[in-house]
Amino acid sequence: MTQLHSGDVELMQELGDFPDDHLEVQLVERECRTIRHSIPEEGVELDPHVRDCVQSYTQPWLVVSRRYERTGLHKVLQKQTFESDVAPDNLFLQAKSPSLAVLSDDSGRTLTSSDFDLRGLQPDARVEGLLRFSNPDDLDRHNQESRQASRHPELFALYPPADEVSPIRPVPDCPKEHIGHRILVRCQAIKFEIDIEPLFATLAMYDLKEKKKISENFYCDLNSDQQKAFLRPHIPHMDISSLAKSAIFSITYPSPDIYLVIKIEKVLQQGEISDCAEPYLVMKESDSAKNKDKLEKLRNQAESFCHRLGRYRMPFAWATVNIMSVISTATLERDVTDTESLNGETKGKSSMDRKGHLPRRNSERFGSLEDQYNLSGFKPATITISTFCKQEGDRLSDEDLFKFLADIKRTSSLQRRIKTVTGTIKLDLTPAPENLAACLSPELIPVKPVAEKNQRPVKEVLEFPSKEVYVPHNIYRNLLYVYPQRLNFVNRLASARNITVKIQFMSGEDPSCCLPVIFGKSSGPEFVQEVYTPITYHNKAPDFYEEVKISLPAKLTEKHHLLFTFYHISCQQKQNQAGSVETLIGYSWLPMLNNDRLQTVQYCLPIAQDRLPANYSMHPPEVPPVKWVESHKGVFNLEVQVVSSIHTQDNHLERFFTLCYALENKVTFPIRVRDDKIPENKLEHELKLSIISLSSSRLEPLVLFLHQVLDKLFRLILQPMVIAGQTANLAQIAFESVVSIINSLHNSQELAKDQQGRNCLLATYLYYVFRLPDTQREILNASKSLSFSTAVGSKLLQSRILSSSNPDIHAQHGVEDTEQALLTWSGAILTLCTTYLRRFTFIHLQFHEELALQMVVSTGVCRENAYKYAWFFFELLVSVCLGVSNLEKQGVPRRSRFTDRFKDDITTIVSVVTELDQAEKVNISLAFFLYDLLSLMDRGFVFHLVKNYCNQVSLCSSGMSMPVLITMRLEFLRILCSHEHYLNLSLFFTSPASAPASPCPSISSQVGKSGFSTQESKVASMFDLSQDFKQQHYLTGLLLTELSAALDMESEGGKVQKKAINATYSLLCAHDLDPRCSRAEVRSKIAALYLPLVGIIIDSLNHLDFTVTESRGGKGKTGGPEEEADSVTPINQSVALAIAGNPFSTLGRSALSALTSGSGKASGTLSAETSRNLLVCFLWIMKNADQSLIQKWTMDMPSPQLNRLLELLTICISCFEYRVHPAAERWSSALQKSQQAKARLEEALLGGMGARGEMMKRVGGEQLSMLFIGSRFGEKENLRWRKDLTQWRQTNDRQDKTKAELDQEALISGNLATEANLIVLDLLEIILQGVSMVDCKDNALGGVLRVLLHCISCNQSTTFLSHCFSTLRALIVKFGDLLFEEEAEQCADLCQKVLQHCSSSLDSNRNQACATLYLIMRYSYSSASNFSRVKMQVTMSLASLVGKSSDFHEEYLRRSLRTMLAYAEEDTEVQSTQFPSQVQLNLNSILSDTVKMREFQEDPEMLMDLMYRIAKGYQTSPDLRLTWLQNMAEKHKNKKCFTEAAMCLVHAAALVAEYLSMLEDHKYLPVGSVTFQNISPNVLEESAVSDDILSPDEDGVCSARYFTENGLVGLLELAADLFSNAGLYETVNEVFKIILPILEAHRDFRKLAFIHDKLQKAFENINHKGHKRMFGTYFRVGFYGAKFGDLDEREFIYKEPGITHLPEISHRLESFYSQCFGGDALEIIKDSTPVDRNKLNPNKAYIQITFVEPYFDDYEMKDRLTNFEKNFNLRRFMYTTPFTKSGKPRGELNEQYKRKTILTTMHAFPYIKTRINVIQKEEFDLTPIEVAIEDMQKKTRELAVATHREQPDAKMLQMVLQGSVGATVNQGPLEVAQVFLNEIPADPKLFRHHNKLRLCFKEFILRCGEAVEKNKHLITPDQKEYQQELKKNYNKLRENLRPMLERKIPDLYKPIIKPRIESRDSFKRLSLRKTAEENP
Repeated sequence: MTQLHSGDVELMQELGDFPDDHLEVQLVERECRTIRHSIPEEGVELDPHVRDCVQSYTQPWLVVSRRYERTGLHKVLQKQTFESDVAPDNLFLQAKSPSLAVLSDDSGRTLTSSDFDLRGLQPDARVEGLLRFSNPDDLDRHNQESRQASRHPELFALYPPADEVSPIRPVPDCPKEHIGHRILVRCQAIKFEIDIEPLFATLAMYDLKEKKKISENFYCDLNSDQQKAFLRPHIPHMDISSLAKSAIFSITYPSPDIYLVIKIEKVLQQGEISDCAEPYLVMKESDSAKNKDKLEKLRNQAESFCHRLGRYRMPFAWATVNIMSVISTATLERDVTDTESLNGETKGKSSMDRKGHLPRRNSERFGSLEDQYNLSGFKPATITISTFCKQEGDRLSDEDLFKFLADIKRTSSLQRRIKTVTGTIKLDLTPAPENLAACLSPELIPVKPVAEKNQRPVKEVLEFPSKEVYVPHNIYRNLLYVYPQRLNFVNRLASARNITVKIQFMSGEDPSCCLPVIFGKSSGPEFVQEVYTPITYHNKAPDFYEEVKISLPAKLTEKHHLLFTFYHISCQQKQNQAGSVETLIGYSWLPMLNNDRLQTVQYCLPIAQDRLPANYSMHPPEVPPVKWVESHKGVFNLEVQVVSSIHTQDNHLERFFTLCYALENKVTFPIRVRDDKIPENKLEHELKLSIISLSSSRLEPLVLFLHQVLDKLFRLILQPMVIAGQTANLAQIAFESVVSIINSLHNSQELAKDQQGRNCLLATYLYYVFRLPDTQREILNASKSLSFSTAVGSKLLQSRILSSSNPDIHAQHGVEDTEQALLTWSGAILTLCTTYLRRFTFIHLQFHEELALQMVVSTGVCRENAYKYAWFFFELLVSVCLGVSNLEKQGVPRRSRFTDRFKDDITTIVSVVTELDQAEKVNISLAFFLYDLLSLMDRGFVFHLVKNYCNQVSLCSSGMSMPVLITMRLEFLRILCSHEHYLNLSLFFTSPASAPASPCPSISSQVGKSGFSTQESKVASMFDLSQDFKQQHYLTGLLLTELSAALDMESEGGKVQKKAINATYSLLCAHDLDPRCSRAEVRSKIAALYLPLVGIIIDSLNHLDFTVTESRGGKGKTGGPEEEADSVTPINQSVALAIAGNPFSTLGRSALSALTSGSGKASGTLSAETSRNLLVCFLWIMKNADQSLIQKWTMDMPSPQLNRLLELLTICISCFEYRVHPAAERWSSALQKSQQAKARLEEALLGGMGARGEMMKRVGGEQLSMLFIGSRFGEKENLRWRKDLTQWRQTNDRQDKTKAELDQEALISGNLATEANLIVLDLLEIILQGVSMVDCKDNALGGVLRVLLHCISCNQSTTFLSHCFSTLRALIVKFGDLLFEEEAEQCADLCQKVLQHCSSSLDSNRNQACATLYLIMRYSYSSASNFSRVKMQVTMSLASLVGKSSDFHEEYLRRSLRTMLAYAEEDTEVQSTQFPSQVQLNLNSILSDTVKMREFQEDPEMLMDLMYRIAKGYQTSPDLRLTWLQNMAEKHKNKKCFTEAAMCLVHAAALVAEYLSMLEDHKYLPVGSVTFQNISPNVLEESAVSDDILSPDEDGVCSARYFTENGLVGLLELAADLFSNAGLYETVNEVFKIILPILEAHRDFRKLAFIHDKLQKAFENINHKGHKRMFGTYFRVGFYGAKFGDLDEREFIYKEPGITHLPEISHRLESFYSQCFGGDALEIIKDSTPVDRNKLNPNKAYIQITFVEPYFDDYEMKDRLTNFEKNFNLRRFMYTTPFTKSGKPRGELNEQYKRKTILTTMHAFPYIKTRINVIQKEEFDLTPIEVAIEDMQKKTRELAVATHREQPDAKMLQMVLQGSVGATVNQGPLEVAQVFLNEIPADPKLFRHHNKLRLCFKEFILRCGEAVEKNKHLITPDQKEYQQELKKNYNKLRENLRPMLERKIPDLYKPIIKPRIESRDSFKRLSLRKTAEENP
């Protein structure tokens, strides 16, 4: 880059010193679901471990954030109008019935008889100042000002982000409490047949597969107030939390075997469960009136029991439902109907967005569980259970319940042995909303949002996951669950029968020490002191299912214990007994702590009968000397479980924590760790063992307490411990333990990783949880006055250096900015944090140095794993270094902030990384590390690390492939370049003198200077990736070097190229969207930094995906390298497209190949999306670079390089073309109906049904996918590649998008297309202005015009088209004469494209195009030859438009032509000339063809007849005739009539040959159309015009590009391709016979080789497919009736595709003409008999359709030997009509006659039409015996063919044989013989017929014998009986025929000696004579 001026220096300084942003350090409150944190009870001194845990769960985050706001990107977008999005206002909504008075081929009428008065129309608005600018510079200036108005500054804001993940590290999710899939269950009703007493429900989830209870109990009751009053003496009060009827259950692991179990209890009564349930079994609700007294008595009894025994419960019934089955059903039905939300509380919002929830996919019923059970979005469901199971007193345990559930699952019904109770429970199931009011957590803390007063609460039910959940604890939770299971008093006294257990949690032995920490049940207090288990009546060994939920105190002592008291309950009140109902049986207890550890296992406790002794709680139940039940045996089974975030429940973790706290706090030795006592001198040894054993702990508890474990280990690494007066250095062993834990977490299959392979738990820890060791304790102790929420440590967050240019994330700013912000930081938070950070600075310094040292000195497996997961330690280092840099060393230079030892360690670490086997995995981590260090350390030091790494990676890459190596370096550089100071680092140093000592790039794959041969221009060098550039702009140079290297190589699927391009794309996108870079001068300097990228893109042109054909790889060719070679010739970009219906191609694919094959890189395989990403980078540079610099660059550019640039612009236009807005597809119902009708017609025309349809499907794969080798940028319907490129966000869920989203998408897409094309237009204008200053303008001018033509060929907005047409007009004004003389073909293209826009439905487009067309004709008028040529080009273009007639609107075109007349009338300079009249006369006549074309648009045959007539009418105008032949070829091709399309091209070639022979006399050229006779005799009609009628090259005639030798060759080549596609391979040879002499004369050996290769393939196809080819099927169609007009009584031969059946064409014609005349007015004549006009209804139309076959005379058959020859050049067709003398069509054999009708057509098939007039008809009749002879000859031929096939077909042979000798058809041949051969005829005239039939039968029997013998060798073993049967039938037939065949007529043999030909002739004459005699 050149030395900057002073102004540039100031600008660079401004770029380097970014404006200050505000640094905010916030105490962000930890997100808490509940209204307050769950914390231990107050006033208790907590153990250190509990204290640390609680603080960890409650302290807020200390977040360092940057306030960085950006403005909206799309606020100024204007809606762009595209014609494809707008419905024309006068579309023909209804298909017109054609006026069928069609002109016949031999009619003399003309089609141009009507004339249109254009002056009667109203012209459109004119473009102001069309001829105002006399000075071209003023015109250019005006156009440029118009283009720059309302432009969108940010190009990338309009472009979708790259699909590759941003290089910025993902911010991990904030730690949250684990919550599974939440399901809201509402209990709506519990009802039995009778309602006599209160009932209580308990709901819980069970997983049958895991045999585990997966939720705690939820208690609810729906008792009435009256029933609740029964229990009032036993319930002191009712808290509102106990009144819940709804619960939220959580399911982490969905399973098909999850059941919701509802258990019903009632108040204890006297009697067994069966006795108490009896009333419910026998009484019905319907009989309540009859049982009124009984019910009243039962209610009184129930009330009595409630008053007396209200605190005790008994089991009653239970019910269950498979919850997953309900959810699955609701999921499948979700899309069918949506009912109202239940209770109006669920509004459809569910927790669908919560991380970890199942995807919402409900398309597969039997998929994975995630697919099947949409737990987050299922449709609300109501469950009604109508049957309860009665509880069995001896089957109450969970084991019994699982057996019941297994039975239910297996049999899907309740077993008979289970008694059922009729009742109803109604539950509502919905996905739980995110924010549900009045919700209570499992600890009964209200959840946000807070409920209104007295609102019934919803309880969250705690889940017991069926498998481990790996989420660290995040809240304080300390719950104990006690499950009494079984009591065995079988050997106990008789009185102990109704047994209950009272459970209490005691803090001492006094009754007053009973703690109210037990959670209450429904309709009662929140917490109670005691709970009683349900009672099983008269059961000495009861099972229990009770769950006792206890809130454990945070500080447990040895006195805390569970106390169990056992009672016998007297159900029946005895006389004179008024005391307690409880009889004490005994006691048992369970201490909470055992050796200071919480006890949570299963126990079998003994029961003490006596009063418990003092201090009993200090000992386990086995110890105290009391009287025990059953001699101290364990008789009471129970299980204790804990759900706690402070009790680890793991021996290794507990030992580690205990020893750590023993070091930190003053303790008395020896200390107890479980059963061991550890003295002080063994503490170090035991601590090391505990550290080592951490990795042996179970994964789940390790993850649950991960944050606490890592905190302790980091403290041990940091701080030497003093043990027994000796310093113990535990750093190394602690570091190894950290590495071991990190390795375990990464290797676990259960734990998630982010897209960069980082363990999510560890990333979360570093980002949110990590604090420097011990600082938190000091701050807490020093500031006790601070509240719990603000007393936090100085958490140094992991450094997230986020790109300031990324719009989605906060920005990071320079260290200087941070220091300045910290100096101005005010408030108590700053003071607090800064004070303590400075106070413990020595810790910071030690920690980062100690950590780096440990990484360096580690060895073995520890070293391997430390570097394998180096990302963790890198981010840890950065976290600490950030504190050192920002707070401790603010005034110290960067180089002095860190010690040399630390720098050496960092250098060593970077060096070690490159030597690892996992270097590829660590690559990204190291990049982020160096990225962070750029903000912390001396940048020169960091750059040297980058250099060393790049060097060593290249040297140590022996085992890596080059794609892997380049990918590594790309990822590395992409991350570094996303640094916030990237511009500072790359842009500020603009010359080698001012640059720092940047290391030289040493990457192996460098691109040398492209250079410009002779001159070393300074401007040109700026576009070159030179060594100086790489040194001045180090990071940019590295990245562009890697991009160039990646584009140079091949990689699987283009992955390397994609990464390289996306890296560059992301960088430019960041600059574009950065508000600091919004000024034009800043953008210009940034664009200058990337100018070498332009050179790389131009050199890599071949890599871009702009394929045409179906294939997606490489160039997208279908025919191999030959097509590549072939595509270079000029013919393929012009004539090939001309025949396609677009004779004026824009830049063809062949031209692209020609341009790109000369130089540049080898072809690669970039995807379409990657190509777009690269091109948008190019457009951004061109948009923002200095325009004068670009102009100088283009002016100095060599011609080949300029052509490549223009080619690149063409590709840009195609890649960013606008896609049709979805809303445009829904215009109006009428239009839709019209389109549907058209689709149905096309289906009928194209054979969408029956055998023909199937045939088309079979051959579809062989059809030519693209007719032409060149590319048609203007033809949208065939460009699959462009559809792929333009639809950049084409999603399958478009139906799910709202209209607003679709509109926004279309808005952005339209603006992107407009902006991209305007950038191209700007560059073209710059090139044109440069062209004006130099001499070599013609070549560049043509290239620019070609790109402009491509612009207006694509789907463009009105905004762009107005500017583009302005540029075209300026081009005509400045270079008009040069264009008309040198670029005649381009001008033809221009006329055609402009005329297309003249028929636009948009006024703006039409006005601009009309002005441009007028200017073309106006400026060409100055030269007579130019004006003649332009007139012809406009006329031909209009004819082509009319011929295609697809996107052509006649009314708009008329209006445009009227506007042109208005221009001519208003143009004062041409009023005195003939110009205005010339304009009108030239165009008016062709418009009349449009009317006819419109009438027959829906009838293909009539349409082709009309086009044929139009073409015939232009025989004196060869250019126009050729245009119409092209139009016909296009129509045929669209209908898949490839033969007819090829014939049109042959006729066109013959026409060209006629005029070439008049111009030039070369022996190798064809002598006019006569040379084409071998292809088709029809071609001779092209010789009708001779040189005395019309002379070539006169008034623009025959001056178009196809009237050349290349044009002739191109036409014939395309015809050959079409013939080949149609299967007429023999014709291909005839076509190439004409081409070969021309190529031989030109010595074009490459093309000769190509054509001979095609010939070889054609001949091979003849060999392989000779007999399998299906040629056309022919039908005679006659029209009768006045409704047909001129068609009345005319007959045609229709050519249809192979194996078209008569019903198919009949159905097609009937359907079409029924629409024309009405179904009642049309009748199809079913037979082929002559039509009697007098018998027809004059008000009806009749169509007679007959199948016909080609007919040949005997002499013709000598030359027509092959199947092809019998189906080519056909003019005569024959059909037969059976009749009898009586008038019936069928009769007996001896009276069956047959009439043969031979039809002759005007032209031979195949022709340029698919139907041809019948011009001659002849008939002759066959007598019955002649009919028999013909039938027998046919049978004999079939037998001979089947027998003598080269590859015998057994099935075919047997089928023919069965029809000849089979038992069921013996009467056929035999009956013929008996009728005609049984007796010698009396009439001598029939002797010869009789003898001929006899000879036919002899040959028939001979062939039958051969066939039977042949079949003998073909049959399988199981067909022997069948063969014997055939042989038997054959012998029988031969014997029956023998007498008749041996009888001869002696008189016949004397005259028979005459030659056979004469006999045939006589036979023929005889038969005809006889016919004449019999038919007078």
